[in-house]
Order: sequence, then C-alpha cells, then structure tokens
Amino acid sequence: TVKTLCEKAEQHANASGQREPGSEHFVMAAFGLSDGTAQNAFRRLNADPNQFGAAVAQQYNNALHDVGIEFSRGNLPVNETVPVPAINGIYKAKPSVKTLIATLWELKKTDSAPLMGAHVVLAAISAQFGVTPRTLQSMGIDPASLAAAAKAEIASTHSA
Repeated sequence: TVKTLCEKAEQHANASGQREPGSEHFVMAAFGLSDGTAQNAFRRLNADPNQFGAAVAQQYNNALHDVGIEFSRGNLPVNETVPVPAINGIYKAKPSVKTLIATLWELKKTDSAPLMGAHVVLAAISAQFGVTPRTLQSMGIDPASLAAAAKAEIASTHSA
C-alpha cells in the first residue's frame, strides 16, 4: 500500500506541474485506495473529497498571489497546469512527506488494522502548517473533527 501511495502521490504532483509530491498529494492518493476510508472520513463531515484537489490548487494560487505573482490573460491560466514527467531513480518528495511517513509509521505501531486511506488522512493532518492544513481550513474542515472521523472510519472498517 505504501508503494502504491507513493506512486499515486507522485502522479498527482506531476499532473499538477510539480516534480515532488507533498502531503496533500498523499491525501489525494489515499482517496484512490479501494478501502474508501479517506473519502468516507471527509463525507462524515459533509465535506466533498472531490473538492480537495481544487482547494489544494487554490492554495498554491494564493501563495503565488501573496508573493506578488499575478497571472494575466496572456499567461497560462493558474487552473491549467503543465504536467511534468516523473523523476527516475531515488524517490523524492517534499519535506512534509517525511513527517507524514514517520507519522504513518507511528500510527501503525499502535493499530493492528491494515494501512488504510484514513491512516493517511490522520498522518497528513498532524501537521500544523503547510498546504494540507491551509486546504482543510479553506474547505471549512476542522482538523480535530477530521481526525475523529478518520479514527471512526478505521474503527468501523477494522471491526467489520
């Protein structure tokens, strides 16, 4: 599952014009896992997991705007990204992914359930700063509530 997550996260990053995935791309990858727990955690809060990618893109747009980069009609529109090819060789990711993987490892030490999308959501929201927390805030999602929803998904799936 970790290999699949890494590959899918990289694909999400590359599709959005980034060479290295961040924790936000791992959340998007978790939405694609067959267990459905990442998406269900969002749905428990009446949040649409399909809106997460657009909300992430908006965070990048806002960051560019905040540093004075504006896009005019003559430039490539912000919502139209140019995909980049995957990097061959050693897997590279943004620093937020190191924290996410370490948190996933700690979660798995205390949980006998197989790795699920909801675990990835829990690990991703453990960060206080970065794209993922800003994205959740922009979507009106409280991280503590999402953590509780993710834990409930893990518990309900594990007990089924």
